[in-house]
Amino acid sequence: MDNDVSAGSTTSTLGHLALGLTLLAFGLGHTGVIDGVTAADAASIATFVGGIALFIAGLFALHDKDTSTGTAFAALGALWFTWGTADAQVSANAAGLFLLLFALVALSLTLGAAGGPVLARGTYGLLFVALVLLAVAQFGDSAGLGKVGGWFAAVGGLLAWYGATAALANWPTALPGRPAGRGVTAAG
Repeated sequence: MDNDVSAGSTTSTLGHLALGLTLLAFGLGHTGVIDGVTAADAASIATFVGGIALFIAGLFALHDKDTSTGTAFAALGALWFTWGTADAQVSANAAGLFLLLFALVALSLTLGAAGGPVLARGTYGLLFVALVLLAVAQFGDSAGLGKVGGWFAAVGGLLAWYGATAALANWPTALPGRPAGRGVTAAG
């Protein structure tokens, strides 16, 4: 097993921790797995942890010339702040459109992280899938699809949380596999 440990900057670690906790609360709220807890109950976490803290982490990353992380955290901070403070009286179609537009942001982050850490790519990819599912659930008034989207968000939150915790605890983050350059060669 490859035991590479992500060094990660303090800004990146803080941002992934904020993203992980926010996504986990948001996702679990959509799943309905905890009786009496809904996604709306995550609005405070989304506003302050996912919104403000993540946006500030993004600004610090941009200041440190880490444009990929800075862009991701600032954009996601705007998403969470907007979601956490939005008036709950918007139509289902307006909520679906909001989720769909931010799914495009998550897709851009996923594609932009192609050479980055696997945990970040996984987090952004799962966020993209979650937002698409939740948008379609809003457009089609499908509680079941909303729950599935919530599970994708929760798993994305766990990935982000693990990445941040691994950076703090010096845990391995690389996936096991064969070393680069080693593979099956043609005989001859």
